[in-house]
Amino acid sequence: MVNSNTSALGIVFPNSYDALVPDLVNVRLMASIPFASRYRLIDFILSSMSHCDIDNISVMVNNNYHSLMDHLGSGREWDLVRKNGGLHIFPPFMEKSAKPYIGRVGALANILDFLRDEREKYVVITDTNIVANIDFSDMIRFHIESGADVTIAYNEQRLPESLLKYQSNDLGYYYTFGLEKGRIRKIYVNAKDTGVQNFSMNMFVVERELLIDLINTAFVRGQEYFERDVLLPQLDKLNVQAYKYEGYIARICDMKSYFDENMKLLDDYNLDALFSGGPIYTKIRDDNPTRYIEGAKVQNVMVADGCVIEGEVENSILFRGVKVAKGAKVKNSILMQDAVVEAGAQVEYLVMDKNVTITAGKDMKGTSTYPVYIGKFQTV
Repeated sequence: MVNSNTSALGIVFPNSYDALVPDLVNVRLMASIPFASRYRLIDFILSSMSHCDIDNISVMVNNNYHSLMDHLGSGREWDLVRKNGGLHIFPPFMEKSAKPYIGRVGALANILDFLRDEREKYVVITDTNIVANIDFSDMIRFHIESGADVTIAYNEQRLPESLLKYQSNDLGYYYTFGLEKGRIRKIYVNAKDTGVQNFSMNMFVVERELLIDLINTAFVRGQEYFERDVLLPQLDKLNVQAYKYEGYIARICDMKSYFDENMKLLDDYNLDALFSGGPIYTKIRDDNPTRYIEGAKVQNVMVADGCVIEGEVENSILFRGVKVAKGAKVKNSILMQDAVVEAGAQVEYLVMDKNVTITAGKDMKGTSTYPVYIGKFQTV
C-alpha cells in the first residue's frame, strides 16, 4: 500500500470532456453523472484512491459544480475527513490571482502554492469520464521501478465511433500512443486510426517537484494542455512510460456510450469485473429496500434501494426512488433517481434524468442506436 499522506496526493479534473455529453451535463458536470444505479462517475476514482491510501485529494472544478459539491460533502463516505490532507475542492476563482482555465496547465498553475506546501512525493492526476476500479498503488510502484519522469495509464481498444467522427477539436482532445519497449515515443492527438490502439486513460503519475517545474514553465509560455503542449514536445527529453491497464474499463464518449456502458453491467461478468478491485463508495441516502408489489414482473435489471415496482421492468437500470406504476412497462432503459412511470405508460430505450415523470398511458420509445434522453424535472 501507498503510505498515507507521505507518498502520493490526488488531483481530479471533474469537468474534462463535458462537451461530449452536453445533455447530461446541462445541470451537472461529468464527474457527477449518475452511473450503475447508485453511483456517480467520480465515486470510482475517489474509491480507487481511497483503497490505495491516497487521502489528500484535490478536485479542480471549473463550472456547473453545485451538484458535485452536494454529492461530495465533506468526503466522509470516502474517508477523506482528515486534519491533514482530506478533500479539497478548488473552484476557478478561489484566489484573487486565479484565472479561468481551459486545459490542465492553467488549472494547475492556479494551485502551485498549494502544491509547493504539500509534502507527498508523487501526484496522481486523473479525469472522471472513465469508470475503472484501478489500483493506483500498483501504478505508482510501476512508475518508481521504471525510473519514469511521467507515467500515463492506457488500455488497448478500438477508438469509439463517436470520436472518429470528430469534425473539429471543439469537444476536446484524446490521445493515443506509439510505444517502444513500454516508453511513449509518440503521442497522437485526435487520431483517426482504425484497429486496436494504445488509448490514453488520462491518468498520470509524476513527482510533485517535477510537476511544479513543468507547469511553471508551460504557464509562462502560454501553454494550455499538459499532454499536447508539455509532454509531446519533450518525449525525447522526459522518460514518459506507459502503464498498461488490463482491468475493466467503461469510457464515456457520448450519450450512446453512456447508455451502452450502463447496460453492459446487466451482464454479471462485467459487473463482477468492475467491482472486483474493492468496494465503491458513494453518498449515503437512507431509504427503504425496493418493494415489488404483487403483480410486478422484473427480469434482468439493476435496481437501487427505495424503488417501488408494480409494473413490468426488463433489461433496465433503476436508480434510487424510481416508481413504476401498475400496468406500466419499462424495457432497455435507464431511469435516474426519483423518476416516475405512471400507470399504463410504455418506455423503451430511454434515458430518464432525475425526477422525470412519464404520465399515464404515454408510449415513449427510442432505439438501440439512438436512445432518447429526457432532461431533469421534465413531465411528458
